[in-house]
Amino acid sequence: MVVQAEKEEGPIAKFFDFLASLLPIVIIGGLLYAGFFVKGSAVVKKVEPKAIERRDNFYSITAPTDKVAWAVGTGGKIVRSDDGGATWVRQKVSTIENLQGIAAWDAQTAVVVGNRGLAFYTTDGGKEWKPSAVPKSDNPNKLLRVRVFGDTAWAVGEFGGIFRSDDKGVTFTRVLPEKDSAFNAISFRGQTGFLVGEYREGGLSTILKSADGGATWNPVELANRASLMAIEFRSDNDGVAVGLAGTVLTTSDGGATWTSIPDLTRENLFDVHWEDGKWVAVGDKGVKITSDAEAKNWSVGKIFEGDIAWRTQFVQSGSKVYVVGANLGILEGGKLSIAGQ
Repeated sequence: MVVQAEKEEGPIAKFFDFLASLLPIVIIGGLLYAGFFVKGSAVVKKVEPKAIERRDNFYSITAPTDKVAWAVGTGGKIVRSDDGGATWVRQKVSTIENLQGIAAWDAQTAVVVGNRGLAFYTTDGGKEWKPSAVPKSDNPNKLLRVRVFGDTAWAVGEFGGIFRSDDKGVTFTRVLPEKDSAFNAISFRGQTGFLVGEYREGGLSTILKSADGGATWNPVELANRASLMAIEFRSDNDGVAVGLAGTVLTTSDGGATWTSIPDLTRENLFDVHWEDGKWVAVGDKGVKITSDAEAKNWSVGKIFEGDIAWRTQFVQSGSKVYVVGANLGILEGGKLSIAGQ
């Protein structure tokens, strides 16, 4: 029998067999190396917070045009809309203190005030908010409201705070010395001005009047002792002031005497305006009271049926009404929409 011998492998074949035997070790080694030494680069996307969040409270609103509106509130928040309230953009300001009031001369020029006596102004539509120069105080000195009359801005607040700016909010000067009472609102018609504030036994009167453009202020005697939150005049003679516990005061003699309108509501009232031939005031729990020009025939209702949010201020702009307080709302066409919700 002839037995054929197996063909012996050459050196090249043996080399490739050797490499094949090493392949599992190389693969495992590569995986281990990658696991220990090769670090993946994580892609982190910065999520910008919404301009308006559910937790935000807004205390003041201004609408210099039918498209432009600003609102301010908690945590140094300033938001602006350029499309009539459809969308809002947050603007940067160098504070996280609550901002209590805002007023504007036009769509580019505005001023805000807030806690700790802070104030800021802008001349470029809010792209930059610069700190105003406000007299310092050892007291908390919270500024509660600011309003614009002509070229002058008036800011009012705690400890008898009344400040005047004649340079569009760049600098403010104190008008009255500090006293342990707060002013909540100010109103002017020409050279005649009125301040309203909190009632405190032995403190300032809840209404002060100026006949010389705000240079001097004199108390107005009142039987009512409730704190007042807002005041407005529709003519040189006819005005309305509102306040806590449903207080409504009216005058028809230029603020010399005031008459109380009782039993309208027990809710606090924070703002009043003469709009579209009627008086309108708003306050706690969505309450709204209205009257004709004589301010004698008042009715009580709601800003919007079912809305129980507290409201500190409102402003009419074209066909819509902006309301602020517990949130930022827009009332238009019989419907109330809440920004950010």
